[in-house]
Amino acid sequence: MASVCACGEYFNVSEEGELCLNAGTMGLREVITHKSPGTYQFRKADFPWLARVRVKVQAGGGGSAGAAAAANELVARAGGSGGGYGESVIDVGALSDVETIIVGAGGTGGTGNSPGSTGGASSFGGVVTGAGGNPGGDGMESGTSNTTVNGVAAPAGESGQLTDGGGAGEGALRMAMRGMSGRGGDSRMGHGGYGRTTSGPGSAGRGYGGGAGGAFSADGKSYDGGAGGAGVVVIELYG
Repeated sequence: MASVCACGEYFNVSEEGELCLNAGTMGLREVITHKSPGTYQFRKADFPWLARVRVKVQAGGGGSAGAAAAANELVARAGGSGGGYGESVIDVGALSDVETIIVGAGGTGGTGNSPGSTGGASSFGGVVTGAGGNPGGDGMESGTSNTTVNGVAAPAGESGQLTDGGGAGEGALRMAMRGMSGRGGDSRMGHGGYGRTTSGPGSAGRGYGGGAGGAFSADGKSYDGGAGGAGVVVIELYG
C-alpha cells in the first residue's frame, strides 16, 4: 500500500484525518480594495485561514479654490495638497473581530472666489490612518499687480508602521495679465492636477489622493476649482 509523507513546516493532519496547510505559510491569498468613499467593515471570521493583513490607507486630496477675476484683471489659485498615507502589517491576533474602514472623499473645488475643501481622512480600524489633503486657498485678490501666493502645506503623517503626509500644493503667481496657477500635490498613490497659464477651471487629482490643480481666471471670467482625488483602502490577506 502506498504511503505519503508531508512536510510538517507547511502541513498538519487534523483530528479528522484531513491534511491541512499550516496558517501563515500560504502567502498572499486575496486582496480587498475599497475605492468608493464611504464606510465598510472587515470581519476576520470571514477568513478562517487568515494569518496577517497588510493594510494600505490613502486619504483624499484637497480641492482647489475657484477663480473669478474682474474685467481686465487676473486671478490664479494655488493647488490643493495630496492626502496622507499609512501602511501596516498586522497579525490576525491583533485584529478586532470587526474593523471599521473609512475611505475619504476628495475635497471639492470652490466656486466664484471661494476656497476648496479639505480631503476626507481614510482609516482602517483607527490603527492605520491618513489625514485628508489641505485645500488650495483664495489668497490672491483680483488685480494686475505682480504678486505671488504661497503653496499649500500637506498634512503630517498619522498612524501606521509607514506614514507619508503627501505632497504640498504649489503656489501661484501673477505678472500683470500673465500668470500661472499651482499644480496639486502628489500623494503616495496618486498625482496632483496640473497648473494653468490660461483661463480655465482647476484640474482634478489623478489616481488616489492627489490634490487638485488651481483655477485661473482672466478678464471677467469665472471658473470653479478642481476636486481632489478620492482615497482608497487596500487590504492584502495572507494565509
